[in-house]
Amino acid sequence: MKMKVAIIDHLGAHGSSHHFYLFGQAKGLIENGVNVSLYTNSYTSNPGIKDLAFYQFYQNIFSNTSKLIVAMRYFIGSIKSHIHARVNSCSIFHYHLFGYSVLVLFNMILAKLLFGKIVLTIHDVRSFSNHKTSSIYTRLIYFLSDSILTHNRFSKKEIVQFHQSLNNKIKIIPHGNYLPFINIQENQEESRIKLGIGLDKPVLLFFGMIKKVKGLDLLLSAMPKVIKNNPEVILLVAGKPWKDDFSTYQDIINKLQISNNCILHIKFISYEDVEHYYCAADIVVLPYSKIYQSGVLMMSLSYCKPVVLSDLESFKEIVTDKKSGLFFKSGNISSLSEVINNALDSTDVLVKIQLQGLDLMKSKYSWSKIGEQTRDAYRKIDYFYKK
Repeated sequence: MKMKVAIIDHLGAHGSSHHFYLFGQAKGLIENGVNVSLYTNSYTSNPGIKDLAFYQFYQNIFSNTSKLIVAMRYFIGSIKSHIHARVNSCSIFHYHLFGYSVLVLFNMILAKLLFGKIVLTIHDVRSFSNHKTSSIYTRLIYFLSDSILTHNRFSKKEIVQFHQSLNNKIKIIPHGNYLPFINIQENQEESRIKLGIGLDKPVLLFFGMIKKVKGLDLLLSAMPKVIKNNPEVILLVAGKPWKDDFSTYQDIINKLQISNNCILHIKFISYEDVEHYYCAADIVVLPYSKIYQSGVLMMSLSYCKPVVLSDLESFKEIVTDKKSGLFFKSGNISSLSEVINNALDSTDVLVKIQLQGLDLMKSKYSWSKIGEQTRDAYRKIDYFYKK
């Protein structure tokens, strides 16, 4: 008899590419013999994955500014999703956590009332690792969960540092690639024309939500030295600020007088346009000061783009320096500008790196392999329940 799992996630495609993660996870589990039902919002389209049961019980939860109405729609969607899943014999409820939310706790209590087993994938580890935030809420989350998944050893270490008792409960399962869900554009000229970028200019891409920890200020500060070595270089910034004020970055641009070398698309980038941003770029830069797992990194490698990135522990678990990416010393402006300049001067090296990065995505980060690991994590819950 097949294991039946309900992935319940109200976010879906709202404001990010998180739905691709959900689709990849579901696809990988199905390929490994798991019966999967995905419950999400009405904004997220059915991916048409074979044998996936897809439901949109979270109706219009992002279409109203009233927090009360949003909460009501959330509760209704959650109750419908959980009851429907349990009636259809789903015994495992899988949730994705990005931060603190009483609404997620509501879901977990629902699952336990329905005698379900709970699996959490924690994306924003910072919210659950900091000792100062070890509240009753956090302890309840940990208590109610039967298995916790993180994407790398660094993330697990951050949690266990303050919660040693969770060591055996946490499993490391990496973030998968985006290959099943993206269209790789090959005509760079066409993509650059669409985005209004010069055809003969080297282009650096900073992509995704703009947050303080993502180091855009560091990259901007490194640009004068890059421009000195490559006067035609363009920094393309594409993304929407999140709990950040872009005027801070605009002030840096003005102060350094680099506006002629910057193209700023400070907005949410639609799914249809993402492929053109990656196609237009020669290098993707990730100057982050701290990160637990980067969807932008996995997407960049999936789009077969060379990456320049901070030498953070979480990045080193994925990328090998000078093979599948190029590291600079985290927080060091001179190191960043030097690595970018060397990369722009070494076209042959960049080609080898981008191909090795794509091979890495295909070989180690396929959703089929990740689905197998996730299925095995589910099975361990069953094992301990039967003991």
